[in-house]
Amino acid sequence: MTAAGPRVEKVSTTLVDLPLHRPHQFRDSTMDAQGVLLVRVGTGDGVVGVGEGVVPGGPWWGGESVETMQVVVDRYLAPLAVGADLGRLPELRGRMDRLVAANPFAKCALETAMWDAWARTLGLPLHALLGGRCRDSLPVTWAIGVADPDAVVDEALARIESGGHTSIKLKMGALEPTADTVRVEKIAASLAQVTSVRVDLNGAWDELTATRLLPRLEEAGIDLVEQPTPAWDVEAMARLCGLLRVPVMADESLRSDHDALTLAARRAADVFSLKIGKSGGYLATQRIAAVAQAAGIPCHGGTGIESSLGTLAGAHLLATLPAVTWGSELFGPLLMTDGLLAEPLDYRDGAVHLPDGPGLGIELDEDRVARYARR
Repeated sequence: MTAAGPRVEKVSTTLVDLPLHRPHQFRDSTMDAQGVLLVRVGTGDGVVGVGEGVVPGGPWWGGESVETMQVVVDRYLAPLAVGADLGRLPELRGRMDRLVAANPFAKCALETAMWDAWARTLGLPLHALLGGRCRDSLPVTWAIGVADPDAVVDEALARIESGGHTSIKLKMGALEPTADTVRVEKIAASLAQVTSVRVDLNGAWDELTATRLLPRLEEAGIDLVEQPTPAWDVEAMARLCGLLRVPVMADESLRSDHDALTLAARRAADVFSLKIGKSGGYLATQRIAAVAQAAGIPCHGGTGIESSLGTLAGAHLLATLPAVTWGSELFGPLLMTDGLLAEPLDYRDGAVHLPDGPGLGIELDEDRVARYARR
């Protein structure tokens, strides 16, 4: 007979809104504050684990919002978790998937809080419970939304100088394709010789447009293209991988281990973008990374513009995955004017460094939580 682990006694949620230093524009959405679902899991032993649910600027990206996440966690997932043995998390996650379809961001928020509570109970850093880390820090790409070329260049050079970032990612897709290409060509003319310049289209272009314009960006010095065509068009992604000399990274096309297997088999991505939120938590993301490693496909740690809490939750897993050789985009806390933690994350030399305390290794600042909580 095996010993039982700590049991979940309570699950609670809070919505908070964290302001940004400047607006961040995506293809169809602009955000000047980031909504965050904060999830707390309390055990019978008095340990409290925390997790975060967040999407980039609302439900346009994956269908969820922080408001829908709160309903799903409170009404459907929390009743499954209360009373559960944290030592049997994979079994509980299987039940969550059987009884609640989709909703990966909501599931990730609750799963993260349960992993944090379990690791705190054991007195271990979360990365140790996830298998042990193979790196102490993750390089961080600085991402800039759709903006005027001069403003983009000024911001990028400032971040290279002050933050030590060695790569810059530019959002595309909000403008007419040819005009957007001209805009990025101007930016690349100033930046491509001093840093790695990447673009993310969030699936905005059809294959014909991508075939016509991406070689121009390649010629301009862009050295990675993220999700140029819609998530469903895997065949177009495969043809673009064959067309371009620079790597094509899959994001929206890659949500599950089944997606990973399809992309690998069809050679429809040169790099995988891993996000614990879009895939539903640690266990699902580990399976995706295993497919990538088996197929020889390098991985990158993507972002949903998480707060310090969600950023660190992702970093703990990314630090344990050998396939993550393309760094990360875990810049969210640097875009925000404040956070929810008692101590800020350790950003140095263009990278985010992991703490060694139990669980996530952080503590919430309850005064900040109260300040930014929705009334």
